[in-house]
Amino acid sequence: MTSTPADIALAAERLRQGRVVAFPTETVYGLGADALSQAAVRRVFALKDRPANNPLIVHVADAAMAARCVHAWPTSAQALADAFWPGPLSIVLPKASSIPSIVTASGPNVAVRCPDHPVALALLAAFGSPLVGPSANRSGSISPTCAAHVRGVWTEDDVFILDGGPCRIGIESTVISLAGATPRVLRPGMITPHDLARVLGQGVTFDDAPAAPNAANAPLDSPGRLLSHYAPAADAILVARESLEASLTHGCACLLIDADPPPGVLCLRMPSDPQAYAAALYDALRRADAERPTRIIIERPPAAPDDQRWAAILDRLTRACAPR
Repeated sequence: MTSTPADIALAAERLRQGRVVAFPTETVYGLGADALSQAAVRRVFALKDRPANNPLIVHVADAAMAARCVHAWPTSAQALADAFWPGPLSIVLPKASSIPSIVTASGPNVAVRCPDHPVALALLAAFGSPLVGPSANRSGSISPTCAAHVRGVWTEDDVFILDGGPCRIGIESTVISLAGATPRVLRPGMITPHDLARVLGQGVTFDDAPAAPNAANAPLDSPGRLLSHYAPAADAILVARESLEASLTHGCACLLIDADPPPGVLCLRMPSDPQAYAAALYDALRRADAERPTRIIIERPPAAPDDQRWAAILDRLTRACAPR
């Protein structure tokens, strides 16, 4: 059931009290709190059991609100906002002094984004100030893409949930840093380096450095950089199509694109289009995990250098299957 204006007004009042609200975006559901309140942000970290070195993205109503969160708002940031906001793009810049250091894991930069969802935008308008909004799940587990995924994780007193239906994009935003000499993608998403380069009129690098160890103490430069992330409770492995038959065992579940499973194996068929695959991914992982399989076998998505959206999907799958 979609949230009403009265629900949004109540959620905004809870935010003013320093409390936490789960809200829908086009990517995943976020765990929202006043981005300018250290105490409120600390509550988000505690609820998620989130490592202190993993920064949060600040959600804003528009570019004007974003500009108040950063030290300076360059023309390159405005060009990206004009092209992709509201939408699944987070822009990293040196932070304004008003942003508490807990938001940025004590780092010098902050990520800002304007979500493309009517409920999220209505909440931002009603609250009138920026919100942190990490995924509304325990740290490291599968991100939620509908309100049902959030219910039952925390009490209603701890987290008030706004229902906005299923998320359209289904994986987290692209994160691009404009804080250095060269624009750099820190986390891939459905907005690709090619898309960004076309708007900026210059090359954009993709930081594909090895994933950060979960126990590292240094501030991460972006969310989504932990080695194990987006993970089901069951062990999960990525397997090339030609090796699937040898990997499928009794009691396993599998996410397949084109391959056919043997009889008796729980199979969730995944779309062959990257946009549709991303939208279905986290729900499919949750459905597979709910069966308590011995293992989740995931058919490795195609290598498609001409479509960088598959790189974003592979990033999520690699982290979901990483050692914990």
